[in-house]
Amino acid sequence: MNKSIVKLLTDFGPLFIFFLVYYKSDKNLITAIPPLIISTLVAVLIVYVIEKKIPYLPLIGATLITMFGALTIFFKNPIFLYLKPTIINIIFAAALLIGKLILNKNFLKSFFKNSIKLEEIGWDKLLYRWIGFFIFLAILNEAVWRTQAEEVWVNFKVWGILPITFLFTIFQVPLINKYKKDEE
Repeated sequence: MNKSIVKLLTDFGPLFIFFLVYYKSDKNLITAIPPLIISTLVAVLIVYVIEKKIPYLPLIGATLITMFGALTIFFKNPIFLYLKPTIINIIFAAALLIGKLILNKNFLKSFFKNSIKLEEIGWDKLLYRWIGFFIFLAILNEAVWRTQAEEVWVNFKVWGILPITFLFTIFQVPLINKYKKDEE
């Protein structure tokens, strides 16, 4: 199977399974969480087997999904699952900000160094935009789960965050093109 297809399936398969089980179980969040946890752990294992290295970001995501999912099931309270995207986005924003301000390291540059070559000012602008975007997603998640029905939040989680992230990424192309280093 093509690596890009496997990547797509391992990235989005667990979320799709969660969505399907949620609707097949008469919108029961507690019923949809175990398949989400299991499929996420299987996805991390598949990536590990294919790439022969530990996939750190997916592993962190799987750990958080397992932890927040387990808390939701144990306490029979969906607030833990609702808070997961907020906490993850705040962690990403904080990690990028701490990396830059305290460690004097642009983690975005470290992560994309093999695929994008930018001038330093471009990396800094891109970094601060992503920090702002992660904070925006955290606030947006809070607004949705606190003001909308559970079903709306589930649909937002599955069908809202991804397109918003895709659009944000597309809007970064002019900045990337402006500060792209010329190939020598």
